[in-house]
Amino acid sequence: MKKHYQITLDGKQELEKELAELKSRRGEVADKIAEARDFGDLSENAEYDAAREEQGLLETRIAEIEDIINNADIIKSSGNGKVSLGSRVELESKGKKTTYIIVGPVEADPLAGRISNESPIGSALFGKKVGDSITIDTPKGDVSYTITDIN
Repeated sequence: MKKHYQITLDGKQELEKELAELKSRRGEVADKIAEARDFGDLSENAEYDAAREEQGLLETRIAEIEDIINNADIIKSSGNGKVSLGSRVELESKGKKTTYIIVGPVEADPLAGRISNESPIGSALFGKKVGDSITIDTPKGDVSYTITDIN
């Protein structure tokens, strides 16, 4: 059974861009391997080993991205006033406002404000509406948030 990945349209476009960049690097890596072969004995050739490892990592990431793109379900915010996949949620805690976009695990990037629906904050927010409060258990203690806006 194939795994389906829930991603936003922006997330899919970013993956397609990364895939194109990675595929363009294939020739460069192949050149590194060919050059390293010219250094002689492959059993003791660190440059060759490094180039082959780089090729393996490159091909693995290409295959991973192709799998995600081929099995992607594009998500859109439901617009029903409740937090769902694709929602942009504004939270307030102790006078400080924070905005998150709820995404699937594949495109989660908390530092960029994109949190997974499977994360503690994402799962606590899911299905809530403006005015609702949530409390998250963090390493620094419990933090309470109030939802101030959903787009």
